[in-house]
Amino acid sequence: MTNTIADKINALRSRMAEESVDLIAIGPGAHMKWLLGFYPHPDERPCLLFVSRTAETFLMPAMNAEGTRQETDIGFHTWDDADGPDAALKAALSEIGAEGARNVVVDEAMRADFALLVLDALPGAVHSFTGATLGALRMRKGDDEYRELKKNALLADEAMKAAFAAARPGMSEIELADVISQSFIANGARPLFRIVGTGGNGAFPHHHTGETVIQAGDVIVIDIGAQAGNYPSDITRSVVVGDAPDDYDKVHAIVDSAVKAAMGAAKPGVKARDVDAAARKVIADAGYGEYFVHRTGHGMGIEVHEPPYITSTSDTVLEEGMVFSIEPGIYLPGRFGIRLEDIVILRADGPEILSELPRDAHKVSV
Repeated sequence: MTNTIADKINALRSRMAEESVDLIAIGPGAHMKWLLGFYPHPDERPCLLFVSRTAETFLMPAMNAEGTRQETDIGFHTWDDADGPDAALKAALSEIGAEGARNVVVDEAMRADFALLVLDALPGAVHSFTGATLGALRMRKGDDEYRELKKNALLADEAMKAAFAAARPGMSEIELADVISQSFIANGARPLFRIVGTGGNGAFPHHHTGETVIQAGDVIVIDIGAQAGNYPSDITRSVVVGDAPDDYDKVHAIVDSAVKAAMGAAKPGVKARDVDAAARKVIADAGYGEYFVHRTGHGMGIEVHEPPYITSTSDTVLEEGMVFSIEPGIYLPGRFGIRLEDIVILRADGPEILSELPRDAHKVSV
């Protein structure tokens, strides 16, 4: 996948031709950031990028035009609060030959009122979302994207190691989370999330990190991510403070085996559901199937969660260059949880793990 704006727009037009799409309408957000490298200030004023088979233009609030012009040479059709957007919208569609568009793709993440504005202007148009066009392009990462994702993965490794070194009885979850944030910030990354679940809290996959105090013998689930540049990180490990619960090593080994099974199943041409099934089978065969309560993974790129989703129902065919997590888990209510997550990029011969941090059962002596 090529990386310049012109390359991306040309690739998008090729997808549009393949899917018989006449027009794509994109709101300020992740899709626009991927395509252009930025997006204008998002608020309630309709702001849209239109891409047709032959041209592209913006519907742009006049108050944002001067600042946005510093970011792009794409043409604007501006409107102000006194007049409203209707005339500018009509002119924008006419300029790019889309006033009679019949197959329209709308950004699924844009405001609903923006989408309705477009569809009302194109009565009779059939509409769909971006999965087969812009979304399909975003799933396959180019070399520049890979380098940014790899860089962020290594910063997350350092933050996780800082957490391992700091974890001790008497420390609260939030205090350990602050150690993680400090590591990210010191390395030039902006913290995005810090899930720290100690003891029974680790049995909640998306536990809200709080004031719970770490006790000797606790298993701590740590799921963290930050962003340096345009791309994020995401990694999960567990650490035991003091003597581990009797079955900790066994459960950790099962989860690690599930990761390995999913890694082995992930090949170009394989359906995402088959990767999920490979991880799920290991855990179910070990007798813990009811305690694996979420999907095996999610895509990652401009957003921490984006397609492809590695679920039991996904028919998405995996392709070389796709980036996604593999993160099976076992959650034992009232006791502890274990989730092991790595982000991978799919190569011709299988997944390349972006992290360099082992998935060992890490233990801290007290």
